[in-house]
Amino acid sequence: MSGRRVITEAAVREAAAAGRALEIPAGSIITPAARDAAEQLGVMLTHETRTPGASSASRASSASSSIIALGADHGGYLMKEALKPLLAEMGFEVLDLGTGSAEPVDYPDYAAAVAIKVAEGTAWRGIMVDGAGIGSSMAANKIPGVRAALCYDLTTAKNAREHNDANVLTLGGTLIGQRLAAEIVRAFLTTDFGGGRHQARVDKINALL
Repeated sequence: MSGRRVITEAAVREAAAAGRALEIPAGSIITPAARDAAEQLGVMLTHETRTPGASSASRASSASSSIIALGADHGGYLMKEALKPLLAEMGFEVLDLGTGSAEPVDYPDYAAAVAIKVAEGTAWRGIMVDGAGIGSSMAANKIPGVRAALCYDLTTAKNAREHNDANVLTLGGTLIGQRLAAEIVRAFLTTDFGGGRHQARVDKINALL
């Protein structure tokens, strides 16, 4: 990740104020908040990816808006597998980033993989499950543009979205049951960011690079 430029919401708003497109250097990471702002303000992001025809925020957003990046370590493997039918039922495409069994693996590898997909805009949201959910949250939050939240009930899931505009959810696969996990996931994916007074605080989070 070192050396890769991060395009933030602030840069998009500056371009909007100047009435110009925002040129994106190759290999840059565009934060989810920046993509949302570009779509809302009508700012064209040029050279966003190396893929021909994918030069605007609206195109990138529409391409990834139905994709959930899903990952787990060995402690979260069974819960990851159990969440797939729910996500399909909700109309999402699952990008399964592993692990593929209950054999021991290192959670930072999978948490980072999920977070990167969200930060790059390949996935709309990310879900990562390990034994307790704590370590994965720490690892995912190392990726610029990601706001990962460990949620353990409906209140924390809704708060993470409404107040913090969290874009990655982490779960403790050995601490909560499958039914509660499903309810948390549903709440996380269906709760909108509240904006308003919360926006300035999220902006400050985004500025902490």
